[in-house]
Amino acid sequence: MVETLNALGTWNWLIVGLVLVGLELLAPGVFMLWLGLAALLVGLLSFVVPWSWQAQLIAFSIFAIAAVPLWRRVGNARGGATDQPFLNRRADALVGRVFTLERPIVDGSGTVRIDDTVWRVAGRDAPAGSQVRVVAADGASLRVEPA
Repeated sequence: MVETLNALGTWNWLIVGLVLVGLELLAPGVFMLWLGLAALLVGLLSFVVPWSWQAQLIAFSIFAIAAVPLWRRVGNARGGATDQPFLNRRADALVGRVFTLERPIVDGSGTVRIDDTVWRVAGRDAPAGSQVRVVAADGASLRVEPA
């Protein structure tokens, strides 16, 4: 085992890094990518720095651990503006719009038809056919008030 670890050289780190990046392409999850990049970095640094296998493993561990906060920072930075701000948040796109009640609001609960979907609404009692404005989205339910 020690001979194997002693044999860890520049090319082995580069091969391991490319294999890990290749695994990331086969099963995306952005986990193997950072391990692969850490291995590639150790391999590239091994061209310049003649270090022992222990130092190489420590460097790989440090680079792999440092990749986690780096990924969080990069991943959060990409979560900015988009051309579809309500993608996967359909109910939030309805806030502020006015609709006609399909079924009356009785005891705080009724329904409204929006396009081809019937939404549950919550608000003050109101008869069917009256206009309501969506003031908030609460999961699959819309909170409304008379328009």
